[in-house]
Amino acid sequence: MKKLNILLAILFLSVSAFAQTTWTLDKAHTKIGFNVVHMAVTEVEGKFNDFEGSVTTNSNDFNGADVTFTAKVASVDTDNERRDNHLKSDDFFNAEKFPELKFAGKLVKEGSGYKLKGDLTIRDVTKPVTLDVTYNGSIDTGRGVKAGFKVSGKINRQDYGLKFNAALGGGELVAANEVELIIKVELNKA
Repeated sequence: MKKLNILLAILFLSVSAFAQTTWTLDKAHTKIGFNVVHMAVTEVEGKFNDFEGSVTTNSNDFNGADVTFTAKVASVDTDNERRDNHLKSDDFFNAEKFPELKFAGKLVKEGSGYKLKGDLTIRDVTKPVTLDVTYNGSIDTGRGVKAGFKVSGKINRQDYGLKFNAALGGGELVAANEVELIIKVELNKA
């Protein structure tokens, strides 16, 4: 009997050690944002309003967590309907032909910080990216557990076929090639 109890205890601990926790995006408190330099003198901010994502982790500190994310390209929002329609056109995202952008990767602890490493797909072009992550912690609100993160980094839009390349008289681009990603995430523990 003692051997059976020990075996059951080991089995329980093994299952507990590998138990997965799934977290979902709290859409009301998450912003999938970006900035692009416009006409070499200012920045235009934008975001995606229709998105989903999840994080699956085996640890309390999110190290090694699997991250997936999808945004509907047609939900791009820069507070300017004309510009949004241009972004949805073939010059940029081509929302009709490529309706989603996707990310799949892992959150990896490096030193005192985190990196989000994975594959970003825009216009059916997939490229590896590494983004900086600040883990703001987690809290039990009494109605559930939440965790917060800030994700930032840069990509080159030309790498993904966002080909608009108009230039001003001095050669400055109307829309810079470098896109700064600023993503603020609040997760709900499932």
